[in-house]
Amino acid sequence: MANSFYRALAVVGSVAAWTMLLPLRGHEPAQPSEESWRPSQQTALGAVDQYADQIRQWNRAVWEFAELGLQEHRSSRLLADALEQAGFQVKRGVSGMPTAFVASYGSGRPIIGLLAEYDALPGMSQEVAPHRQPIRDGAPGHACGHSALGAAAVGAAIAIKEALEKHHIPGTIRLYGTPAEETVIGKVYMALDGQFDDLDICLHWHPSDKNAAWAASSKALVSAKFTFEGLPAHASVSPEAGRSALDAVELMNVGANFMREHVREDARIHYVITDGGGQPNVVPARATVWYYVRADKHQDVEYYFEWLRDIAQGAALMTRTRVSVQIDTDCHEIVPNRPLAELLTRNLRRVGPPVFTEEERTFARRLQEPLEREFGWQFPEPLETTVREEQESELSKGSTDVGDISWRVPTGGLRTACFVAGAPGHSWQNVATIASSIGEKGMLYAAKTLAVSALDLFEDPRWIAAAREDFKQRMEGRTYRSLIPPGQRPPQTIR
Repeated sequence: MANSFYRALAVVGSVAAWTMLLPLRGHEPAQPSEESWRPSQQTALGAVDQYADQIRQWNRAVWEFAELGLQEHRSSRLLADALEQAGFQVKRGVSGMPTAFVASYGSGRPIIGLLAEYDALPGMSQEVAPHRQPIRDGAPGHACGHSALGAAAVGAAIAIKEALEKHHIPGTIRLYGTPAEETVIGKVYMALDGQFDDLDICLHWHPSDKNAAWAASSKALVSAKFTFEGLPAHASVSPEAGRSALDAVELMNVGANFMREHVREDARIHYVITDGGGQPNVVPARATVWYYVRADKHQDVEYYFEWLRDIAQGAALMTRTRVSVQIDTDCHEIVPNRPLAELLTRNLRRVGPPVFTEEERTFARRLQEPLEREFGWQFPEPLETTVREEQESELSKGSTDVGDISWRVPTGGLRTACFVAGAPGHSWQNVATIASSIGEKGMLYAAKTLAVSALDLFEDPRWIAAAREDFKQRMEGRTYRSLIPPGQRPPQTIR
């Protein structure tokens, strides 16, 4: 890869003096002896070390870009360019999304896929500092760590490519650049477009506060906007001539809140009013409310969503307005895969979690202090340093569009400790940590584990056969059904 390309990245900028207080070199994770790895895996591990500075630069650059979903133009271009310069064939703007891409190297089977994400969250701008300090008030930030997620996935893909090339291993490594994960859009539309259908196995990872392979499921989710249309009028002079769309939104929300009392405990219903009118003395002729409906099973999401539609129609009837529904996306729960979870757990242990310095532990403690003061939480440790073995019963309360891939192909994932122990998801603490040496260590740990695990799949067909059999058994009786209207193009913007 061109050295000038990486020198150019250095001009992106620095983030804070705290980064300099958290040095990485000299504190790399302990590695197993060379004899414990096959030659191809030694090559891949060495490649991650060789490209470590570039991987850090990718993370830092995407962290500083902090682009929202479907707007990740610089982030996706940076990662796609890096893969192209490394010898991958790259297709850009796939599945109707300008920031989606697919990069491939090799030929024939097996075809192993890796997933990259790179979208940020609104309002989460934060310096690498142990206190709340936005870089720019109201700006986005990587509170879910997707800057490192994309960087490590690209690093792993390049390391796998070098091993395949050097050791003449047949097969194809493919990296998917998937936008808008935070609103579960990118992978859903790529899946509907058939982008994953020829994969043998798909692997993924996510920053976390712990080290573990993904062995459990997640929540299915439908995202939809309900827009009510009424009649404008002077709110004081002639209110009888108006029909308030905002009244309809508020009545719908009241109905949804009463609905909550009669759903299963695993259900989640959230909403925000994205358009409530212009000013108080004008009866709002248009108003929109954006809903997420979640549950552990997609069939339950389907049921709850139809119920919510009825509530919206009732609100329209009560206010003599009209309602229309725009379904932005509909993602399914993850179908776990036990053989892949076992493989990833084994390699997480073999690679070994990062060793953190005292400076890093002190920084993590300071990030935990506001949570102790505000919520009374207690943290035995500042950072996770062991590998956990997750059980299938440990269902995630979150959602991810990885789920739609897992309904098509055996899919396995892992988490590594890039955040301080116990930090809430989507918090400013996570933004601060993912761009520090703590996040960088977890990111490189993930890249190495993904790389050696993929090579196990390339070189030992028994892993793929076991994963396929597990997938076949779990898919018995399941039928994939999407609430997205057939042929609908992905949204071009979210908000």
